[in-house]
Amino acid sequence: MNYQLVLGVISAYFLLLFLISYFTSRKVTADTFFTGDRQSPWFLVAFGMIGASLSGVTFISVPGEVGNTNFFYFQVVLGYTLGYFTIAKVLLPLYYRLNLVSIYSYLEDRFGFWSYKTGAFFFILSRALGSSLRVYLVASVLQLILFDALGIPFWVSVLITVGLIWLYTHRGGIKTVVWTDTLQTLFMLLAVVITIVMIGNDLELKSLGDYFSAVSEDKRSAVFNWDWKAGTNFFKQFISGAFITIVMTGLDQDMMQKNLTCRTIGDAQKNMFWFTIILVVVNLLFLSLGILLYLYAETKGIAIPTKTDELFPFLATQEFSALAGVVFVLGITAAAYSSADSTLTALTTSFCIDFLEIERKYAPEKRVGIRKKVHIAFTGLMFLLVLAFYWLNDQSVINSVFIIAGYTYGPLLGLYSFGLFTKMKVQDKWVPYLAVAAPVLTFVISSNSEKWLWGYKFGFEALILNGALMFLGLFLFRRKN
Repeated sequence: MNYQLVLGVISAYFLLLFLISYFTSRKVTADTFFTGDRQSPWFLVAFGMIGASLSGVTFISVPGEVGNTNFFYFQVVLGYTLGYFTIAKVLLPLYYRLNLVSIYSYLEDRFGFWSYKTGAFFFILSRALGSSLRVYLVASVLQLILFDALGIPFWVSVLITVGLIWLYTHRGGIKTVVWTDTLQTLFMLLAVVITIVMIGNDLELKSLGDYFSAVSEDKRSAVFNWDWKAGTNFFKQFISGAFITIVMTGLDQDMMQKNLTCRTIGDAQKNMFWFTIILVVVNLLFLSLGILLYLYAETKGIAIPTKTDELFPFLATQEFSALAGVVFVLGITAAAYSSADSTLTALTTSFCIDFLEIERKYAPEKRVGIRKKVHIAFTGLMFLLVLAFYWLNDQSVINSVFIIAGYTYGPLLGLYSFGLFTKMKVQDKWVPYLAVAAPVLTFVISSNSEKWLWGYKFGFEALILNGALMFLGLFLFRRKN
């Protein structure tokens, strides 16, 4: 691809983001950054959350992973629907009733100081790692198609990437993010649809029926795996999908912060309902794109890259037309920033509210300065983590994200389950130790499961084991009086 064309597209895109930031950050108060003044239209939140949920991982990694595991990922997506129903009916009413800014303050009311800090810490750990991994994926692609041609090293391109996010979110915060995520979701989905149509034209697919036949008749479109030993078994993936959704959306400050900007609980639940339907359709679209990418490569005699994450970027930038390449660049850029901008805002919110207790300890005129410093600090942390993943990661990023979630979100799952479904109190001082012990035990068990459990291999359901161990620990260390 012509790098000057890529640079022009990205520059125009960011100009649009900065315009949105300008209009949404006028007349902001000290609390607008955290709450968006609770005036966000529910339909904007629903649509924007699609982009934040999918990110560059879905855009690149899911289509490529079809070559390894067929449509088995869709079993996880089906499980999402149960998870989102639980969020809408159980968690959202709780958060709205308590009028929370940080959802982890619930843990202080329910258990005590150390439980509260433990929950907030594990969110920060989870989101910092997961989102940095997503940014790493997209930064690697932009490095390949743009920054290498300009002679810019990877660390500089990452610095530019996270610096731009900071620039357009540092004033308006979540209020800006709700609107920019909507725009970015639109661009990402348009990129996928246009790419599918372009591939279909090359493969001489004339109608929707032709597209459906091409996908459904391919052996990689198999959705269900009933082998109980396999990590991609249906029941493992469906149940894991439900729990992944509960922890990565319902117990995640990033995703819930957007929902809590809606005017009422009714609006937030409508948002969750429509978001679920759209997300299922969109994931099916990405998986279908994966099959079409493989069919295109096979038809044209193009060698498949060793790393499946490289399939879509390689074809889009090296084999497709210039228009398709531009569409890809726009889509991957939108995918990257729709996840990273809200993450930086949520990390800043959690640290300011949960650890600095900014609302309790500081006057409104001092909060802005403190929040800006925290925002800059998390921007720097994301920069360092992306560089770390650049040196360490060697597998499909979609798998890496869920592996990380299985270990870091497990303690949150156990804490909230114990809080919501029992009336027992805990010995609060022991909660941080339990939250460390549960992931460690999960790692030991999952690493030896094939030897200890008659060939059973853990997949994403390690998250459930982690949460169950945390729940058990809380039960054993409950208060007797």
